[in-house]
Amino acid sequence: MGNHTEEVSKSQTKVINYFKVPDFSLTNQDRITINNDSFKNKIYIADFIFLKCPTICPIMNQQLKRVYDVFKDNAAVLFVSHTIDPENDSIPVLKAYSDQLGVDSKKWHFLHGEKKDIYQLAEKGYFSQAYENVNAPGGYAHSGAFILVDKNRHLRGVYDGTNSADVDRLIKEIVILLQEKSN
Repeated sequence: MGNHTEEVSKSQTKVINYFKVPDFSLTNQDRITINNDSFKNKIYIADFIFLKCPTICPIMNQQLKRVYDVFKDNAAVLFVSHTIDPENDSIPVLKAYSDQLGVDSKKWHFLHGEKKDIYQLAEKGYFSQAYENVNAPGGYAHSGAFILVDKNRHLRGVYDGTNSADVDRLIKEIVILLQEKSN
């Protein structure tokens, strides 16, 4: 019985090794370079979208705006949406969309860059899906995930951006993560 207790306490003190988001450098809707340093000591929520998306993106944007509205006055929480269609989602188009959504561009970055860089970041940085697919609605296949990243660039959660109950869970877990951050 003593051994079991010892094993439990050892496992409880283990340091969890979270995956770390790799370095990146992209341009936001204000033509400002955004990289990992832009999120230093911040919690952020990332997703991958394209504005001509006929299916899940409008729902995702509406749901992420709901999360944004909860945390818009909290300087410790940022948002980042990566376009997977940089040809059509030019920087001026992203800026117009951001303005139409009514969000602060210093708080919610709509990122633009080379397709290959964004696709690689999606796959290797966020374990998300983003690629061209002529058979997919709008010509792109992508995940509807919101990815929660902590102040150390560690992935802490993945949520279905089309499911309001899962987005409610994201909101609750951001609050928990903010409390963890302040300790």
